[in-house]
Amino acid sequence: MLWNIDLTLVDVARVSREAYAEAFRRVTGQPLVALPQFSGKGDSEIFFESLALNGVDAGQGEGGADELLARYCWELATAFHARRDLLAEQGRLLPGAREAVAATAQLPGVVQSVLTGAIKSNATDKLRAFGLADFFDLDVGGYGSDVYPKGAQLVMSCGRASDKYGARIGPGATVYLADSGRDVEAARISGARCVAVATGRVSAGELRETGADVVLDDLSDPVAVVRAVNMLTGAVVAG
Repeated sequence: MLWNIDLTLVDVARVSREAYAEAFRRVTGQPLVALPQFSGKGDSEIFFESLALNGVDAGQGEGGADELLARYCWELATAFHARRDLLAEQGRLLPGAREAVAATAQLPGVVQSVLTGAIKSNATDKLRAFGLADFFDLDVGGYGSDVYPKGAQLVMSCGRASDKYGARIGPGATVYLADSGRDVEAARISGARCVAVATGRVSAGELRETGADVVLDDLSDPVAVVRAVNMLTGAVVAG
């Protein structure tokens, strides 16, 4: 099982925006005036779109775009970590998120990780701030520092889990829980199932139209979340 983090489990938009702005300024020397849409995008994608929107040449510097992205990810991790104590104060855990994650973690044979647009260190800070990190194996997840699309990251995450746990864990046996249409598309392209929750910026109707296998209004009913996962995977709740 793979979980998206932002607007699926937590909402820390204010802290994230401040960290983005600081990292962008440190790397480019320019203020972050215009921001792209974030929904379903990774931090690397957001960075390059921000460069274009703010008129910054992505090839500037000796190492070009790759070096610029590496510097940005480092600065973003630093800026975000410096604000980690503000996450719980200025952000919020979405209704039912902890109970839902705890419930799915009890399903037999489940490996639970994240597929998120955030870089790994920031994803870890977000989960720790709200007491969620222990529910996930973060070593096998997919993160926003990768330039691969989420569908490819989902397949690679399955490969890492297979190698670590010595079992064949393919996309067909994977459920992705997320809130955006792009996340639903990533699951469909990779061959995974998707439980979409309408806690982000996309309505339940739009998520159904995108092709989500199950759509929930939110995570407030952990029994409904487990039921959806059981239906999609054939898993049986322990006990």
